[in-house]
Amino acid sequence: MDTKLEKNSVAISVRNLTVGYGDEPIIENVSFDIYTTQIAAILGRSGCGKTTLFKAAIGLVEPTRGEVLIGAENVECVAESQCEEVMKKVGVLFQSGALFSSMTLAENVAFPIQQYTDLSRKTIEAIVMLKLAEVGLAGYEAYLPNELSGGMQKRAALARAMALDPEILFLDEPSAGLDPVTSAELDRTILQINRSMETTIIIITHELESIFSVADRALMLDKTEKGIIADGEPKDLRNSTDSRVRNFFRRSIPEFLSGN
Repeated sequence: MDTKLEKNSVAISVRNLTVGYGDEPIIENVSFDIYTTQIAAILGRSGCGKTTLFKAAIGLVEPTRGEVLIGAENVECVAESQCEEVMKKVGVLFQSGALFSSMTLAENVAFPIQQYTDLSRKTIEAIVMLKLAEVGLAGYEAYLPNELSGGMQKRAALARAMALDPEILFLDEPSAGLDPVTSAELDRTILQINRSMETTIIIITHELESIFSVADRALMLDKTEKGIIADGEPKDLRNSTDSRVRNFFRRSIPEFLSGN
């Protein structure tokens, strides 16, 4: 089955999605499409449902209603481990990086390749070296995660997320905990991946610098509305007629700086 997504087709389709915990919905009746090669930022204030949407999109939580499609495949099958082809399409960078602390960087990056392919050890080693080089970590193959800075750990986790050449990358707060210079370097790496590999990228973030640097589209969630209140280019949303959106994009108030 050829499941390769065509350029400018819909990469991710969210349809009437409702997700909550217990009887309380966090997001309700949310619908949107993300197109191939886009870099889309999902953003909003603390508690607006960014993390919940992220988890639903990669199959970590089951929706109350609605669905998430990767291409034509329902993500729900990912949670049930029934659709390896869908799994191979998606790479995930978690906020913590989630590297295996007892494994070297090379072993971390090799892990998903070993799990989902029958490639030879020599081929896997070549892929690992290439992926680490793509994120600026050539020569660090034998290092353990705790021997690296926070920014380098994020880069290593990004290399692992890219190990299977996914068509779609989900990045959860990639700049969290990084200083401005390191964050800007990571933004440049994300842009390079998008442009050189035409990878669709969805970033969960509240970092304005990153949003304006890399995103060509921003979708803003609101806690009270339990859904999307703005969808467009970041530069346009700065001048939104909705004060909630305008204030977010022009903010200097500390309360906006903590996001979930």
